[in-house]
Amino acid sequence: MSQRIDAHQHFWDPARADYPWMAGDALAPIRRPFGPADLAPLLAENGLDASILVQTRSSLDETEEFLRIAHDWPFVAGVVGWVDLTDAAVGATVERLRALPGGNKLVGIRHQVHDEADADWLSRGDVRRGVEVVLAHGLTYDLLVRTRELPAAIAAARAFPDARFVLDHAAKPPIATGFDQQWADRIAELAASGNVWCKVSGLATEATWTDWDAERLQPYVTHVATCFGADRLIFGSDWPVCLLAGSYHEIKQALERCLTQLGPDFRGKAFGPNAVAAYRLRR
Repeated sequence: MSQRIDAHQHFWDPARADYPWMAGDALAPIRRPFGPADLAPLLAENGLDASILVQTRSSLDETEEFLRIAHDWPFVAGVVGWVDLTDAAVGATVERLRALPGGNKLVGIRHQVHDEADADWLSRGDVRRGVEVVLAHGLTYDLLVRTRELPAAIAAARAFPDARFVLDHAAKPPIATGFDQQWADRIAELAASGNVWCKVSGLATEATWTDWDAERLQPYVTHVATCFGADRLIFGSDWPVCLLAGSYHEIKQALERCLTQLGPDFRGKAFGPNAVAAYRLRR
């Protein structure tokens, strides 16, 4: 697959469903519907061919809807959905989802781990069993964690060395408050497990929304590049969340500039080939 891929984007409609994380005045600019008809022209304008649609809430209904969208909109190359990892029937749920229209595009599962009160939620026995089932079905598991939850993410990656994990948003480093060494050290420890890829995504919204540029993001991109290497970095826009900090073009241009600083190998592989490998996208 030679497509250029945006490996992290979302759709939602607050008039039809509840998004607990979207509360507060600061998020008002994105508290409106965003769908495939909105994203398609942005991909074309920015030289991208395909995307990976990622869950936004703990809902099987949303996952089913996303699979229908992927079935109807060819530019959606894959869906990272949600299942209840603590459910003893999680395997049957995955099989049912795969049998739906668009089910062949289910490539991964994600849960908003950083919203759990327990920093070790990923290490709970019932959760670990659910992750094991998801991985046994050949799916990738997306790690949505911050620095606090990275130790549990490291333990999960080590527990399943033959499986595939993707770290979302480089674990959301606290860019607005300055470079954090604990984040950096834990990122290096996670990357030491060769079965984890890292999305260069969601960084501008971790900076001060009105005061950031590629140079501010560069130290974080450089650090994950040093840790993960050219074969395990993946570009994602995090649209439409990214609109809080800048336009789709501004976000893509800044991250592309950061990757270009690392060399053509990093840039070329992050915009498609690494996403294909991490998610086993159909060629």
